[in-house]
Amino acid sequence: MNQVALLFLLATMLLCSCGSKSTNESQSKITAEMALEGVSNYCHSEYDWSMAKDNPDIMGVEMGEETDSAYQVVFRSYTGAFVNFYVNKTSGTTRMEEYVPNLDVKNDAGTIDLFDYLKKE
Repeated sequence: MNQVALLFLLATMLLCSCGSKSTNESQSKITAEMALEGVSNYCHSEYDWSMAKDNPDIMGVEMGEETDSAYQVVFRSYTGAFVNFYVNKTSGTTRMEEYVPNLDVKNDAGTIDLFDYLKKE
C-alpha cells in the first residue's frame, strides 16, 4: 500500500510541475512594438507636448538599444533632456532614467508597468 501511495504522490508532483511549466511558457513576451507603443502612450500622457505643436521634431520617442532582457526606448524633450526607458521583455516592468546632456547629470526616475499604458483590445 505504501508503494501505491508513493507512486501516486510522485505522479501528482510530476503532473503539477508540468502544468506550471506550460503556464510559464504561455506568458506573453513584450515585443519591441509593444515597448515603443507603451512608452509613447506614457510620454504623451505625462509630458507637455504643446511646445512641439508647431515643430514636432523637437520632441519624440524612439527605440534605443536592445539587450537579451530589455528594450531601451528614448524620449527626447524639447529642453534637450532625455528619459531612457528600460522595458523588461518578460514582465513589462519599465525602469526610467533621466539624462541631461548639458549638465552631464543622470537621475533614476522610477518605474512604470508597461501594461498600464498599452491599449486593451
